[in-house]
Amino acid sequence: MNTTSETKITSFNLQEMLIVLAIIGILLLIALPNLMPLITKAKSVEAQVQLKAIYNAEKQYFFMYSKYSANFAEIDFEIPKTVKENGSANYTYEIIQANTSDFKVKATALTDFNGNGVFNVWEIDQNGTPKQTTSD
Repeated sequence: MNTTSETKITSFNLQEMLIVLAIIGILLLIALPNLMPLITKAKSVEAQVQLKAIYNAEKQYFFMYSKYSANFAEIDFEIPKTVKENGSANYTYEIIQANTSDFKVKATALTDFNGNGVFNVWEIDQNGTPKQTTSD
């Protein structure tokens, strides 16, 4: 009588693994072009959120000093580090104009999200609604 029980472990060989990886790669190539608009839209949410934060900071500054500021430091807004600076931001931000009656801030994408050669640009003004001026 044999008291030791032998268990057989099933596994995959190298050929089976390569075939599965090739099928996954083909499926990704088919699905990726359909997902690019979603990726672009998701990344543009970053610009919209940051622009709303800048809008709120500008409004607060306006209520205190009766003018809008052309300097991020004056409105206590810290510009997020971009992916080129080892940060996570996909957009650069700049105040285009600021005076006693209005302001305009622009967010420009650092990369072309869908590879068509056009960089995404968003703007916000004293009305507080982010507008996409250049669609990616």
